[in-house]
Amino acid sequence: MTPAETVLAFHRAAELRDGSAFDLVAEDLVQHAAGPQGREGLRQTLATLDHDLDHPTATIHRVVAQDDLVVVHLTMHGRHVGSTMPLLVDQPATGNAVAWDFIHIWRVADGSIVEHWACRDDVGLLAQVGAWPRGESANRSGHH
Repeated sequence: MTPAETVLAFHRAAELRDGSAFDLVAEDLVQHAAGPQGREGLRQTLATLDHDLDHPTATIHRVVAQDDLVVVHLTMHGRHVGSTMPLLVDQPATGNAVAWDFIHIWRVADGSIVEHWACRDDVGLLAQVGAWPRGESANRSGHH
């Protein structure tokens, strides 16, 4: 498989909650996007997302591949039913439908995903669950 095929196979299997997704991930995956490290860390992160966002689905908008790197731009769609992830901690579950945009960068070596970086629209997610702006009135028009 090409690196892009490997990453897309991972995404497809993960979306189906098929544990074989993790067969495509190196045991010592380096997570530059913070969070727990390794294959088990990624499994924990996805389980937390599954819990907090009620089994979300992903819409992949584009995939860009260069050498061993694969960039995936996607939107995760779910419903805010829990707040165990660090970003949402202490935020009451709203039941709101959410759409959370991501850009993932994956590095593939020898058929396995070995590194991951991510850029997420956290402010967009927080706004959808009523947690942004933080500590200020949500009605900030700039008029005084």
